[in-house]
Amino acid sequence: MILAIIAEYTIIAQIGRKVLVYWRQNRHHKQYMTKIDAISRNILHALEQDGRLSNIDLAAKVGLSASACLRRVQDLESKGLIKGYRAILDPAVRGAAITIFVMVGLSEHLKKDAQAFEQAVARAPEVRECHNITGSVEYLLRVEVADLAAYKAFHADVLGTLSQVSSITSHICLGSPTDKRA
Repeated sequence: MILAIIAEYTIIAQIGRKVLVYWRQNRHHKQYMTKIDAISRNILHALEQDGRLSNIDLAAKVGLSASACLRRVQDLESKGLIKGYRAILDPAVRGAAITIFVMVGLSEHLKKDAQAFEQAVARAPEVRECHNITGSVEYLLRVEVADLAAYKAFHADVLGTLSQVSSITSHICLGSPTDKRA
């Protein structure tokens, strides 16, 4: 009886240590979220809407002095909340009039297969996004091409040549009424 109680306490202590280690390793994510006040949220929202805002315009928008606003933005960047700034290109102007979402299943669930697939699609200029997802397939791609003939070539010459690929399901995008990446 005493040995059972000691064993139970040992198991509880081990679980407690694992939880403590996990919490210590992942607590920084929660810290950032809890330290964002209303002004920082307003800064993030304004920059999401227009990443080209000058610091002076951003400061006026959120009700801070230019120097205080700059310090806040730099702090948000150093904490990793702002990962970067980019230009959003119009796919049609680039000659990519069609967007196709492609669900890809892999034949094996080995790390080397996933890495080989990810490297191959990273080299394909048609692939604008690659997401590793849960569910019935392993990957969701956002592919932009000029026309269906270009997609057929991508399908055959890129995806069709990868030994890791076991299934491909394509969904042609008819429109994107909400796209907050821009």
